Amino acid sequence: MNYRPKRNEIIVGTFTVAYVFAFTIWFLSTGNYEFIVYVATMFALLLVVGLSLRKAEYPTLMLWALSIWGLAHMAGGGVTVSGSVLYNLHLVPIVDNERMFILKYDQLVHAFGFGVTAWLLHHLLTRNFPATRGTATALIYPALASMGLGAVNEIIEFSAVLMVPDTNVGGYMNTALDLCFNALGAAVAMMIIAFTPPRTPSARSPSPPRRRQSKL
Repeated sequence: MNYRPKRNEIIVGTFTVAYVFAFTIWFLSTGNYEFIVYVATMFALLLVVGLSLRKAEYPTLMLWALSIWGLAHMAGGGVTVSGSVLYNLHLVPIVDNERMFILKYDQLVHAFGFGVTAWLLHHLLTRNFPATRGTATALIYPALASMGLGAVNEIIEFSAVLMVPDTNVGGYMNTALDLCFNALGAAVAMMIIAFTPPRTPSARSPSPPRRRQSKL
């Protein structure tokens, strides 16, 4: 049986495809071939999410969070601020010395994105294995898996460095900070889930009343 996407899913999907196409044209026109690698990754992720909509039943808010993460990522490499890409924008000088600067736009996007990833993995885990809901397993495993996917992202960035001579990926310190903010985002997401009260059954859908057995 073919699955027909819901209206909200179509809206999110259309919005996502539209900005990915727009940024693809922009990257090609400006010669920013580094981010073509990320565009290919975005299309692969769109395909994975689209094909798993029926089985996974992602919440609409989760789909919007994924789309916003993708938009923030595309804008980070495509929008220029003060002569540099948005990813290099300094936001709040929490740490500011010769070795590093915290907090940058790049770091915030990493924390947000892999927090959303941990949330998605938690959703898939508890949906397919309901017995894990409310357990430490449902919190620890998605966080660790999200960190692992963050490492895969760094491998993709390394591939971009090898294929394109001039990139804005950064060096060892940047990679280490990216991994730390991936872990921070995943941990915060799981803490939010841990302290969020579980959903209660809707008052609109009361359970059917039990029939009383007649006494003979």
